[in-house]
Amino acid sequence: MATGIVSVGLHLTGYEVLSRIALAVACVAWLGLATDFVLRLLRQPARWRQEAGTPAALTAVAATTVLGTRFSALGWQTLAGALLALAAVLWPGLLHVVVRHWHRRMPGAVFLGCVATQGLAVLGATLAAAESTAWLAHAALVLFWLGLVLYALALLHFDPRQVLEGAGDHWVAGGAMAISALAGSKLIAADGPGLYLWNDDGDDVLRTVTVFLLVFDLTWYAVLAVGEVIRPRFRYDVRRWATVFPLGMTAAATLSVAAALEVSWLETPGEVLLWIAVAAWLAVAVGAVREERAYVASATAEEAEFTSTARR
Repeated sequence: MATGIVSVGLHLTGYEVLSRIALAVACVAWLGLATDFVLRLLRQPARWRQEAGTPAALTAVAATTVLGTRFSALGWQTLAGALLALAAVLWPGLLHVVVRHWHRRMPGAVFLGCVATQGLAVLGATLAAAESTAWLAHAALVLFWLGLVLYALALLHFDPRQVLEGAGDHWVAGGAMAISALAGSKLIAADGPGLYLWNDDGDDVLRTVTVFLLVFDLTWYAVLAVGEVIRPRFRYDVRRWATVFPLGMTAAATLSVAAALEVSWLETPGEVLLWIAVAAWLAVAVGAVREERAYVASATAEEAEFTSTARR
């Protein structure tokens, strides 16, 4: 998710080579995780069912839609459509199981229900514009509003203390607003002379709501950034990838809203936010590599000690 949305942001700002490199990395990661998803389902069904009840399971849907959106921008509409179909098949079952396990005082991952739903809306609206398919845009609009309902419900279950105590996934509280704003901008952009979708009132509502969502997202961004300053958390945690995703999504949403609403002055802050996301991606990637190297070194040392003991 994090790498895919960074690729989208780089594409929106014209850094196509860097965007395609990030896309390649995201594809490798997606294939690896998809393989693990299937193997775990076949070999460890009990564990798979247990993990499917956690909010993190919905990253399968969200990541698939992000990749599909980037492929659509490349003109690969058939592949993007296949990824949309795959995400749509996974979404209802996973969402149902995850929502059933919601409880009070949850971490930021609770907002992944909104993220996954809005991811479908983003990809659906993108493909509707590319293929001039009205029904897909209307389905995306339904998902857009449903995503906002899921956000409101998730907010009731979110533990606000996570702003100061979260290990990284607390940023999804803002990221869910960002992808909602992105979905709104894609729905606005899908309308046009060749595909009349919304009347004047409907278009005005979409524009107003999209602007509100972007402002709400940027407010979350500021609150969460202040939380990081007040309570620094420099230790690497895999959940820090859930920080990079909202950073990149906020940048992409700002850039996309700027284009859809023709607000050119938003392009500069959007690009600044993008490079902040790229810097965060690099920092988290370095942390992940160091963590993996430390794990391998520890495992090697334990194996050597076991071998030595066995020989004695």
